[in-house]
Amino acid sequence: MSVHPIRTHPLRVTVSSVSSDAHMWNLVHLQLLLEEAGHEVTNLGVCPPDATVLDACRGAGRPDLLVLSTVNGHGHLDGLRLVRTLRRDLELAALPVVIGGKLGVRGAADDRLGPRLLDAGFTAVFNESEEPAERLLADFLGFLGTLAATAPPIPAGAH
Repeated sequence: MSVHPIRTHPLRVTVSSVSSDAHMWNLVHLQLLLEEAGHEVTNLGVCPPDATVLDACRGAGRPDLLVLSTVNGHGHLDGLRLVRTLRRDLELAALPVVIGGKLGVRGAADDRLGPRLLDAGFTAVFNESEEPAERLLADFLGFLGTLAATAPPIPAGAH
């Protein structure tokens, strides 16, 4: 799938799985998709401890967006814990954070996970049990476009 380059500010995006998820291809796909759209991507890889994710989001290289992708069906558990920890951190409390993929293993019951994750502090949830993959991708790209249009530009020399 080809993505037209963005016409607004590029974002610094950190992509990661959750601590229990060892699936890498979804992260590679996200990284390539985001880079093709003109964004700067840091890929933390699979099974990162929560502390690793938090550390990667702090300081001078702080991302404009944290994207958590999960395939193993336990993302709602690890995601809840991580976003609650992140929202208690004063430096990271306002960071946009999204989660997507296979968030649960209970089929139709997984449709109720989105509101719970949003209430816990996620900015957006892209739950594959609620929407077809093409619709989720379109929704995610729309979210990125909105965020890129409102994010301040990356300072010169910070690339």
